[in-house]
Amino acid sequence: MIVLITGASHTGKTVLAQRLMERHRMPYFSLDHLKMGLIRSGLCPLRPTDEEDALTAFLWPVAREMIKTCLENKQNLIVEGCTIPFDFARDFSPEQLQEIRFYCLAFTPAYIRTHYGDILGHANDIETRLGGDDWTPERLIAANERNLARCRARGYRPVLMDKAYDVSVDLSQESPRGGAG
Repeated sequence: MIVLITGASHTGKTVLAQRLMERHRMPYFSLDHLKMGLIRSGLCPLRPTDEEDALTAFLWPVAREMIKTCLENKQNLIVEGCTIPFDFARDFSPEQLQEIRFYCLAFTPAYIRTHYGDILGHANDIETRLGGDDWTPERLIAANERNLARCRARGYRPVLMDKAYDVSVDLSQESPRGGAG
């Protein structure tokens, strides 16, 4: 099984990946680690601060082929990062998609306004973020709204945090689908 976890920055993708790894004894792979490895090695012409779409265009082909290799070998893998495209399904056969679970984490604007300090306070729960953090409430709201729209446009129901941060998913069920739009 492949588990894809995406969402805007600070939504808890790495926290969820860590919990799933511990609960299900599945390895997890961070696309941020791949991004930084490629950038620091000089193999990637981009910078960490470049637009997400440019990073996705560069990283996704590598991640996609890693996922296909795991599927071919019947291996489990959790992949988390902001650079998983919402149209990922076009890259896999119907049979492969049966083995993929997709989760998009998102905060509501009300949650961000109420818990902004908590969101930033948990930024380093799993790994240390280097550099300054310029995520204002307005920027977080805009990023989450953009991801919610993309998620819903592809027919997926987001894992929405509105009142409390309590993210859990059931891997035995197919990806949560909703009506498109």
